Amino acid sequence: MACWHHNSIKANFTDLQVVAAYDIAQDRTELAKKNGLITFESAEEFLASHLFDIVLVAAPNNFHCEYVCRALEAGYNVICEKPVALNCKELDKMEETAKRTGKLFSVHQNRRWDKDYRIVKKAYEDGMIGKPFTIESRVHGQGGMVHGWREFKVAGGGMLYDWGVHLIDQMLDMIPSKVVSVYANLHCVRTLEVDDYFKLVMRFENGITSQVEVGTFHLVQLPRWYACGDGGALVINDWDCNGKIIHTKDTVMNWEPVVVQTKAGPTRTMAPRPADTLEELPLPDVETSWASYYRNILDTIDGKAELKVTIPSVRRVLRVIEACFESDEKGEGIKTDI
Repeated sequence: MACWHHNSIKANFTDLQVVAAYDIAQDRTELAKKNGLITFESAEEFLASHLFDIVLVAAPNNFHCEYVCRALEAGYNVICEKPVALNCKELDKMEETAKRTGKLFSVHQNRRWDKDYRIVKKAYEDGMIGKPFTIESRVHGQGGMVHGWREFKVAGGGMLYDWGVHLIDQMLDMIPSKVVSVYANLHCVRTLEVDDYFKLVMRFENGITSQVEVGTFHLVQLPRWYACGDGGALVINDWDCNGKIIHTKDTVMNWEPVVVQTKAGPTRTMAPRPADTLEELPLPDVETSWASYYRNILDTIDGKAELKVTIPSVRRVLRVIEACFESDEKGEGIKTDI
């Protein structure tokens, strides 16, 4: 991820530059040198150098708290990769350190700027499907693999911490309402220690039910997004944002459903609507870029903007994740006030 940050910054900024790196792995240090960065033999030397203004912590999840606090104490603004911490107790320590040192502290929740998410968010805010009652978000892989340190519980591995933290963050960023209940089911399908599949259902105080699902072994994949409201429905099938919005042309049902014969028997309730009562619309067009995250960081430091990814917002995500683990352990839904 540190390499990704380096390449992204080089491609998008002239007023932000990556100058140095530290890693305990020698091969990563050598790669950093080849990429023109100054490297250090220890974290102490790195933090004592003051060759830079911002420290990015892109280490395994169980080291985030330690290195964030050390960098803040050394006088740096700090960006931490997601998930910010393994629990709220760790996050509280990091936030207290940031407040005491007076330095900026944010988390790289960059997927708030994903195009697919921004499309759904715009459709939600502009009422393009009326008042939503269900929103589903999912990421399905087929390989059945969890890589590297993400295989291990001690490191904070698993899909809930890896992908779930992004998808939950998107839901909470989009829906301006409290989460009043959480039900989660975690599975180790092809892993030994950590979840490689989970399904999460959140109920919001405003009545919306959201579902978040992540799995690494889905040979048949479902749409990336599916949302229904009292005025229409939206689907986004893939990362390329292929999808559509369906509206009803009539606001009051003025047609008589016919009984449809199925192998399960006759049904009137589930009979399809006449084609002339529906209209298909394109998804809204949005312009977005992950570079917007760093632009907001720079503008916040310069006093030109307010921080978008705040610690209270990521604490909500972490509280949902903690509720997920509790729900899975108890095998029941958890009432929340998040």
